[in-house]
Amino acid sequence: MLDWTDRHYRYLARIMSTELLLYTEMVTTGAIIHGKGDYLAYNSEENPLALQLGGSNPQDLATCAKLAAERGYDEINLNVGCPSDRVQSGRFGACLMADPKLVAECVTAMKQVVDIPVTVKTRIGIDDQDSYEFLTEFVDTVSDVGCDTFIVHARKAWLQGLSPKQNREIPPLDYQRVYRLKQDYPKLHISINGGVKTLDECRQHLLHIDGVMVGREAYQNPYILAEVDQRLCGSNKSVLSRDAVLEKFIPYIEKHLVEGGRLNHITRHMTGMFQGEPGSRAWRRYISENAHKQGAGIEVIEQARKKMDC
Repeated sequence: MLDWTDRHYRYLARIMSTELLLYTEMVTTGAIIHGKGDYLAYNSEENPLALQLGGSNPQDLATCAKLAAERGYDEINLNVGCPSDRVQSGRFGACLMADPKLVAECVTAMKQVVDIPVTVKTRIGIDDQDSYEFLTEFVDTVSDVGCDTFIVHARKAWLQGLSPKQNREIPPLDYQRVYRLKQDYPKLHISINGGVKTLDECRQHLLHIDGVMVGREAYQNPYILAEVDQRLCGSNKSVLSRDAVLEKFIPYIEKHLVEGGRLNHITRHMTGMFQGEPGSRAWRRYISENAHKQGAGIEVIEQARKKMDC
C-alpha cells in the first residue's frame, strides 16, 4: 500500500481497533540504509506493527531487520508480491517468486539477527508459472529455513504487460488455492489477501485459513475497521461511532499541525470515513477543496462534518 498506509493512516486505524496487526507501506532497504529521512519512524500507539521490507540482498535486509527490531517493530515482512516495474528493476517484489532459494537466503539472514517473526507476503504465481506445484515449491523452500507465516495474495502477478493497478484486478482470484495450501501445510500460518471487502467475507475466509489481510477496502472505507475487534476477535467493548473516532483523532492532528505538518497530509486518509452515509459526498468535497490550503486547521474537519447535515 505504497503511499497509502503511512503512519497517519495507521494511527487512525489503531483508534478503531486494538487487535489488528498493522503493516507499514513497503519500504526498500535502500531507502532505510541510504535515505535522508527516517523511514522507520512510527507512533508507539501503532503497535502491534509489522515492517514490510522490499529488497533482495540478504545482508541489507538483515541490517534493516535489526534496526527495525531495535526500534520496536513486532514483525518483519518480506514483500514477494509487488509486481511494479520499479520494483522489478530493483530485483524484489513478485519477481522473487522465481528464485525461492534467494528468498530463503534473505529470510535466513534476517532471522539470524532478530528475535521477532520474519514472514513473507507472496502471490500464488507469476506469469505462466502459476501451477499449484510452483507455489508449493516456493513455500517448501522458504519454510524449510524457518519461515512459518505466509500472507498469500490469491492472484498471480503478470510481471509484463499489466500495471500494478491491473495486477490487483485482472488476474482472477483463486481463494481455493490458498485454502488448499493451508490444508496441505497445517503447521504453517496462512493468511489470505486480495479482493476482501467486508467483515462477513473475513469470517468466511477464517473458516479455512488463519488470517485475513485487508488492503484497499480498509483504506477507501476505513470505518470497516471499527467492528473488527467485536466481530472477529471476540471483544465486548463498544463500537466507536464515526464521530467518536474523529474526536479521538483530533489531538493527533493538532500535534501534527503544531509540529509544522500540513492538514492534507492526514485528511487524505479520512475522505472515506463516512462512505455510504448521508452527506458523505459533501464531506469528501469540502475536505478535498480546503485541506490543502495554507494554514488549514481543525476547522476544516469541523466544517466538513457540518456540511453533511446541510
